[in-house]
Amino acid sequence: MGDNVVHLRKNTDPPPADNVTTLTVVPDPSAPAPVPLWVRSGRAVKRLATDERTTTAARAVARHSLYVVGGARIVARRTWDGRTAARYERYMRTAEAAGNMEAAAEWEERGQRYREARHRRRMDLLHSPLDAAKSVAVGTGMSIGVLVALGVVMAINTGRVGEVITPLSATIDFIALLIRIVQVVWGPALTIGPFLALLALWGVGRHQQAAPLWALPANVRNGEGEPITPSIVVKALRDLGVPALARAIKEMGDAGASMLGPIRIAGCGVEVDVTLPSGVSTNEVQSKRRKLAENLTRHEHEVFITIPQAARTVRLWIADSGALDEPIGPSPLVTDDTMTADYTKGKAPWGQDLRGDAASLSLYQRHLLITGLSNQGKTVALRSLALWLSLDKSVQFLMGDLKGVGDWAMFDGLATTLIQGPTDEHVIQVTEMVESAVDEMNRRIQAPPGTVFPPLIVLVDEAQVAFMCPAKDTEKRPYGGSKANSRYFMAVRKIHNQGRAVNVLMWQGTQDPTNENLPKLVREGAHTRASLALGTESQARMALGDKAVDGGAAPNLLRPGLDRGTLVVASDGITIPAGPSSITVRTHYIDDDDAEAITDRAKALRDGVTTLHAIERGEEHDPLGDIAAVVGNAPRVRTKDVLARLAARNADAYGGWSFIDLKRVLDDAGAEPYKSDGVMVVSRDRLTRALANRDDEGSASADG
Repeated sequence: MGDNVVHLRKNTDPPPADNVTTLTVVPDPSAPAPVPLWVRSGRAVKRLATDERTTTAARAVARHSLYVVGGARIVARRTWDGRTAARYERYMRTAEAAGNMEAAAEWEERGQRYREARHRRRMDLLHSPLDAAKSVAVGTGMSIGVLVALGVVMAINTGRVGEVITPLSATIDFIALLIRIVQVVWGPALTIGPFLALLALWGVGRHQQAAPLWALPANVRNGEGEPITPSIVVKALRDLGVPALARAIKEMGDAGASMLGPIRIAGCGVEVDVTLPSGVSTNEVQSKRRKLAENLTRHEHEVFITIPQAARTVRLWIADSGALDEPIGPSPLVTDDTMTADYTKGKAPWGQDLRGDAASLSLYQRHLLITGLSNQGKTVALRSLALWLSLDKSVQFLMGDLKGVGDWAMFDGLATTLIQGPTDEHVIQVTEMVESAVDEMNRRIQAPPGTVFPPLIVLVDEAQVAFMCPAKDTEKRPYGGSKANSRYFMAVRKIHNQGRAVNVLMWQGTQDPTNENLPKLVREGAHTRASLALGTESQARMALGDKAVDGGAAPNLLRPGLDRGTLVVASDGITIPAGPSSITVRTHYIDDDDAEAITDRAKALRDGVTTLHAIERGEEHDPLGDIAAVVGNAPRVRTKDVLARLAARNADAYGGWSFIDLKRVLDDAGAEPYKSDGVMVVSRDRLTRALANRDDEGSASADG
């Protein structure tokens, strides 16, 4: 026992009287001192006070007590508004703060009419006691007379004179009975009445959540499932950090309620229009989307701000907490195996908008561009449109997949051409495929007026690979890039310029848009522009255009990975509410197996399509050498004659050439045609020099 000393002495039997066993305990100085009772009691009280059950019970007591206080305040204010002209004053100040002087004058006039009517009522009260006394006297006399007359009739009928006072006596007995009932009920009513009044005030306060935030239930304090009410929206706007807006709301007599339109249920959230007061611009609210969402106890991706047609108005769509993280249902293309498509009049079922309504897109004579960061669902979104359109047997497809991992393999046997692969050779093949579509477009344009052509969809996925391809052809023309001699760029531009009129349409999917991998003229040539999640606002402007972004489109605020398959669409082919220039669509996900099932149905509608996996090239030829050959030894030859000689030399290669084609080859080689005696001619000396320079460059390249 440490330093404690214990003395034990064994007794003998019988023990002597003074022989005892002694136990002595000496306390250890290093042992902790015993805790006083008052300290132990304080700790127990602290544990009790901080216990979760105690705090919950205390919060509940405070909450329900403050409901009564808050309800009394609300009822008092309502009563005051009903008995005075306070509400008219408040509405008038609100209209003045909003800069609406016409409405302010109207509310001032209404308030004046209310005061005049109240004054008349008060003047009438001065004469009402005398009028009431006269009315009571006249009414009492008439009632007694009627009762006596009734008694006389009864007396005549029965022959007993006493019946004359029977009606009067019965009336007096009835009044006495009512007095006795009141006497019996009055006491309990006085006792129960205050409790009923408190219960009514508690009900009003509970409905309006008229208690401090700390006293409210945990789910309300945390904002989980908190309903969107006018007061919450106004408070969120007031605390947005826009001084002019906060000041205007403070000056409004109705605390800003008149700014709000009706709060409407819209799909998995609510929608409300907010008319901003004078001096506050819509972009000031748009630029603070995250703070507004947090003020509304929502995440940033759960609040969308668009600009409707009304001036100085923003439209807020506020999702239910967590609703946008729930998947939408399967595509009708998967669930309805009898569905067909109509290119001209139909719309492709693409997904759902934020309101929960079906979002369908018309593809009729509209070039299409879908962009976004990698692995966000671009290919699936683009493919779902092609899957729907494949169910129209009149539609033809030319497809290039520059990713080459099999995302479009199910179109083998359905597309006329299907090129898959990421290399420069695949880019060359895809470029020649697009150029063949340009030739088909030109053939259709030259057809007799009124000729109807089947739709031809030229689809290139991962088009940024084509724009950034460094390869050049034998004439030193680059396949990629965005210059006037870029083959892929110019072919796309030609289809954008004239293809729509003859049903030759360009669809492209591309990643991470920049000016290098998605030239401005190409992206602006698309009628339907859609974007998944992007990194910056500048990329959003490239993808959708300035008008859509200024109107509230913000694909750069979508969450990469979490909002996979969610698109912001700018197009006249989809139903967009009046005002905004874009709409957010959550697209249906169609996996590879379901896609194959759909294309099998599409193939069954056709007689059979042989798919080419490479472009068939004709005999190789050298345009510059052929031009030199047809010019011969003449010092100069008219361009018209050169074109005729080239067509005679190789009709397949040069039969469709125009002056522009000839000039392009000569300009690139440095042998530009020029005017001589008023006509354009080709110079033999320039051709000889251009061929020599080309041979020198080829030799130097080989030596290197």
